[in-house]
Amino acid sequence: MSPARWRVYVRDALLIILGSAVFAVGVDCFEVPNGLAAGGVTGLATVFYALADAAGFYLPVGMQTIVMNVFLLLLVIRSGNRGYIVRTIAGIIACGLFTDALVPVLPVLGNGDLLLCSLWGGVITGVGLGLVFRTGGNTGGTDIVAQLIAKRLGMPLGTAVMLVDGAIIALSAPVFSIENALYAAIAMYICGKVIDAVVDGPRAERAAYIISERHAEIANAIMYDLNRGCTELQARGVWSGNDRPVLFCVLGRSQTPRLKQIVSEADPEAIVIISEVHEAFGEGFGSIEG
Repeated sequence: MSPARWRVYVRDALLIILGSAVFAVGVDCFEVPNGLAAGGVTGLATVFYALADAAGFYLPVGMQTIVMNVFLLLLVIRSGNRGYIVRTIAGIIACGLFTDALVPVLPVLGNGDLLLCSLWGGVITGVGLGLVFRTGGNTGGTDIVAQLIAKRLGMPLGTAVMLVDGAIIALSAPVFSIENALYAAIAMYICGKVIDAVVDGPRAERAAYIISERHAEIANAIMYDLNRGCTELQARGVWSGNDRPVLFCVLGRSQTPRLKQIVSEADPEAIVIISEVHEAFGEGFGSIEG
């Protein structure tokens, strides 16, 4: 294995560890102790943690997330991409372990100020998850369920994520309070925006143009690994006069690093141009009617 590939693996491992630790700080200091179930598997685990605590026994949030994700991992493994699977498993385990391990050493912050807790909880967990997503991996959770719902019903992925996480926040209202649920929704919204800023910068969508001799292999990976549409444009090199296809695709949240990995593995000499997209409409994105 080349030194460059080893550097990528080491960088990804450090980002997963750092991101998971930062995520755990946001969960342990602001969200769980203040009854903010801000969506996702962690939010669901927060609800079960509170119910268990009321019944007189301890149910760790981090361990719950690992167990829940074991079942969801079966859906990830079906993707068949070994690198994505390994990074996702690492993210799930690291986030779960840090969430439980840091509880005894981290202070509970916010003093019951739900607005403060929702703001800082959302920012810190967003930074942590964004660092993990930059590796091209994931932390499991409801994003996997949302992807399946979006694919089955043909709705935008963002809408599916909001529906799944919104259901978990609504479930938390009877356990904590309606007020807590409303502030949890704020934390979830801020977390999503911070993830976008960490992973993709201020724009959530990017347009990618790819020129490669192995265009068919790359296009297949984009369609089936990233679950994104891909268009082949016919072009001609001015200097060589040879016809060569250009792949065009628009990517959503956290998918740009994974696209780079796909192209790098297929053809390190490929030309890749990625630009910001002001707006994207149609299948997989928002409705143009809105």
